[in-house]
Amino acid sequence: MMILEGDPIEAAEALIAEGKAREAADALRARLAAGRGGLLARLTLIKALLAAGDTSGALAEAREAVALNPDAAVAVLALGEVLLAVDALPSAIAEFQRALRLDSNLVGARERIATAWLKAGEADMALENLKDLENPPADMIAAAQAIKAAQRCDPGYVRHLFDQFSADYDRSMIGQLAYAAPQILFDLAAMVMPGGLGASAKPIASAYGRATIKKGLAILDLGCGTGLAGAVFKPLAARLDGVDLSPAMIEKARARGIYENLQVADLETALSAPGAHYDLILAADTLVYLGDLKMVFQGAHARLEPDGYFIFTVEKAEGEGFELGPKRRWRHSEAYLRALAGQAGFHVAGLLAAAPRHEAKRPVEGFAVALLR
Repeated sequence: MMILEGDPIEAAEALIAEGKAREAADALRARLAAGRGGLLARLTLIKALLAAGDTSGALAEAREAVALNPDAAVAVLALGEVLLAVDALPSAIAEFQRALRLDSNLVGARERIATAWLKAGEADMALENLKDLENPPADMIAAAQAIKAAQRCDPGYVRHLFDQFSADYDRSMIGQLAYAAPQILFDLAAMVMPGGLGASAKPIASAYGRATIKKGLAILDLGCGTGLAGAVFKPLAARLDGVDLSPAMIEKARARGIYENLQVADLETALSAPGAHYDLILAADTLVYLGDLKMVFQGAHARLEPDGYFIFTVEKAEGEGFELGPKRRWRHSEAYLRALAGQAGFHVAGLLAAAPRHEAKRPVEGFAVALLR
């Protein structure tokens, strides 16, 4: 066991700076176990554990620090920092706010709140906290402004929205929001996919009767969530892969046991990367978090086999382009979708009016679209 010579805190800080965070943590734990350290030693231990990549250990020590020193703002701040490191953003923000209530002059607390809001993709909340700083970091202001100017929802916003939503997602979507996008897309596939699909085509039940759809397809489910769309399309799949930004939603999808491969990723990034090719790419109620769909259409075209289909739902916009709705979901016009499909090399095989979900017990106007490569 390494002994911290001289000032133990200075010695531990030096070890951390030298890349020996694990040795610093072990030595500090030994001191605390021997009753030879106080709050400062524990806070330094938390820092060492974070530097060593031991977030679970850091979280346990931070919770212990707060339990032993409930009125110490620096202890609460340290807990918030660990929660921020593990992306528990709502909890981190709550702890930073509690630290400020304990000490309104606590250095760095408000900047950390802004950092957490930025990670969550909440630009307005980040800017609200940054404006109270005497010298707000220019890079953070620029990052917040970039989020506001982007023609899509920030990936951090989408990820943390659905991480929080994951536990109750299926019940809320099917029960409260009358979520119908997966079945709408399946029925659209039944309409447009039968022709020229070969001897392996077999009858599949749909809203339009018993349509012939080829089985044994390689399918990619974009924004797969908990797997509601995947479950509907699984009977057609020889291989079913899924992509979603939310790790919590991916875990729910994995529990269904229907996907061969699941990836935590932004769908634009996933489509543009080298990878498998598919007979069918589907996106059920996913593209509403993107305004400009150019990268998605290009990526889907590149990852489809010849004569492959890209089918998806969107919410309806009037006019020629796309717009951000009041629920922070993007809407797309028919004219925009048709023009972009042509630019990307697709043929519009089907475009129907549809209501993928309800809001306030009223159907949300949208489109179900099938594009053929």
